[in-house]
Amino acid sequence: MSEQPQPQFGIQRIYMKDSSFESPNSPNIFRQPWEPEVKLDMNTRTAQLEDGVYEVTLMLTVTAKLKEETAFLVEVQQAGVFQVANFEEAQRNHMLGAYIPNILFPYARSAIDTLITQGSFPPVMLAPINFDAVYQQAVAEKEKTEGATAH
Repeated sequence: MSEQPQPQFGIQRIYMKDSSFESPNSPNIFRQPWEPEVKLDMNTRTAQLEDGVYEVTLMLTVTAKLKEETAFLVEVQQAGVFQVANFEEAQRNHMLGAYIPNILFPYARSAIDTLITQGSFPPVMLAPINFDAVYQQAVAEKEKTEGATAH
């Protein structure tokens, strides 16, 4: 009787993969009252590097508009290399889709606020994201789509 290998999780590296900041309407945008409409778009990407080792990238885009004019647009790709070995498929997928993005989010949020303040705007202080809920919603939508195509 052979023993099952123990699940292993480890952070090998966390890094900024890409970032950009645009303020297309400056300096005129600074002359308007600061009452922005802020929009956050989020996505993740996972790539298997080798057996049990994955790169996970959290991509965040923050857009602030005053009426129809864009005040700024910030894009950050915060990534990391993680060991996720000997987990059952469902648990591994949850770690890659929710647990690891939760680890990356504070780094991305800090990078976004740094870029925004360097552009002479007040920080947006992004609220925490419930990645478990986002992941569960994505799984439910995928099951619904697969169920609809199976008939």
